[in-house]
Amino acid sequence: MLVRVAAGIILRDDSVFIALRKSNQHQGGLWEFPGGKCESTESPESALSRELKEECGIVVTESSFFKTIAHDYGDKQVELCFYKVTKFDGEPMGSEGQQASWVPISDLSSYDFPEANKEIVADLLLS
Repeated sequence: MLVRVAAGIILRDDSVFIALRKSNQHQGGLWEFPGGKCESTESPESALSRELKEECGIVVTESSFFKTIAHDYGDKQVELCFYKVTKFDGEPMGSEGQQASWVPISDLSSYDFPEANKEIVADLLLS
């Protein structure tokens, strides 16, 4: 079964906001770009706005499509729709109790991400 996910690359200055997946989640204990599953009738853009409000407490006011990554973890197939979030209202935080942090883009390679996110990390380090 394919799970479609919308994820936000939340940017400010030369930093990006990342969150630590809870240990009981798929790929738990790894860092991620916040977001979540798209409902069956929901566009990735709508899911992005809803998920970032729920997970991070922000209202997205400006975002742009960045890249789609498909990955097969063996136990789960995902299609991740990544968006750069460049304007938002509120201050991002781990609204669901997850550890979250602003990190310099240049430091992203020192964080452990799920396999499907590694291409995004590499792209951000090159930009």
